[in-house]
Amino acid sequence: MKGTAPTVYVVDDDASVRRSLTRLLRSAGWNAEAFASAGDLLEQAPLTGPGCVVLDVNMPGMTGLELQDRMAGAGITLPVVFLTGKADIPMSVRAMKHGAVDFLVKPVEQEALFQALELAIRRQAAEADGRRQRDSILARLTLLSDREREVLERVIQGRLNKQIAYDLGIVEKTVKAHRGRIMEKMEAHTIAELVHLCDMVGIDSTRLVA
Repeated sequence: MKGTAPTVYVVDDDASVRRSLTRLLRSAGWNAEAFASAGDLLEQAPLTGPGCVVLDVNMPGMTGLELQDRMAGAGITLPVVFLTGKADIPMSVRAMKHGAVDFLVKPVEQEALFQALELAIRRQAAEADGRRQRDSILARLTLLSDREREVLERVIQGRLNKQIAYDLGIVEKTVKAHRGRIMEKMEAHTIAELVHLCDMVGIDSTRLVA
């Protein structure tokens, strides 16, 4: 692996599984840390940096599915790959609906495990990039004045300058000036790009103004 290797957090109450998985992962170039219970992992929070969790389902105390929910509630964004010896369809469906990357059954083939881990890391990177983009857009939105925000909402709905001027009781020249400042502050080169930026942070042009 290039650069800093991601960390795989192995959570399994079976000591032999923890030993074999961490040995396999480290030999393949991953960082690996092992935990005997869900509670042990949560005690390490916040868990940051590139990585993922390989999680057993049936464990004493908090189950793997319960830990998945707890992680989401605690804002732990590490992707989860389930690896279990006993599974059924409802269990796997629930895990995947709650965002698991994969649901594997022991004994797992090395290639299948590594493919799931690589997918998990790619997903984490994509989600982190998306959060950075949304944070940047939201920061740009805070630069807009109240009037510019009103104009923005109408611009992305597709209203013309003269319509916006009528809506807000201002002259068309002033609307044009506001639009120019909006495009500059939002770092958008076209209206289509401006609409896309707003869509990314949940500003729905179809429900803004009549």
